[in-house]
Amino acid sequence: MTRIALVTLLVDDYDEAIRFYTDALGFRLVEDEPRPDGSRWVVVRPDVHQDGTGLLLARAVGDAQRARVGDQTGGRVGFFLHTEDFARDHARMVAAGVTFLEEPRHEAYGSVAVFQDLYGNRWDLLQPAQR
Repeated sequence: MTRIALVTLLVDDYDEAIRFYTDALGFRLVEDEPRPDGSRWVVVRPDVHQDGTGLLLARAVGDAQRARVGDQTGGRVGFFLHTEDFARDHARMVAAGVTFLEEPRHEAYGSVAVFQDLYGNRWDLLQPAQR
């Protein structure tokens, strides 16, 4: 079996990114290890899926990487956070200060609303429709 284990997300600061993903989105911090070059290996995962794909939070280094923080997908939704309880998670995230770019909507494929992370990357909060 093959699977995508990690996706790199460029961030400005490790600690502010950890706070956002753990406090506002409810992810859990899986790894936070210092590296010899002064960087850190920081992995967060949605708490619900213990073996699901994680985010490697990588501090941007250099002008080219810093220019891409918050716009890694050219303004498109690039990340999809599935939930089993859309209303609960939407309310929790709003209370935590997460910025939603639209009101929740109900599509044939499920309940969805676009939000942005602390840097401006766009995400879908999505509860897939029952099949």
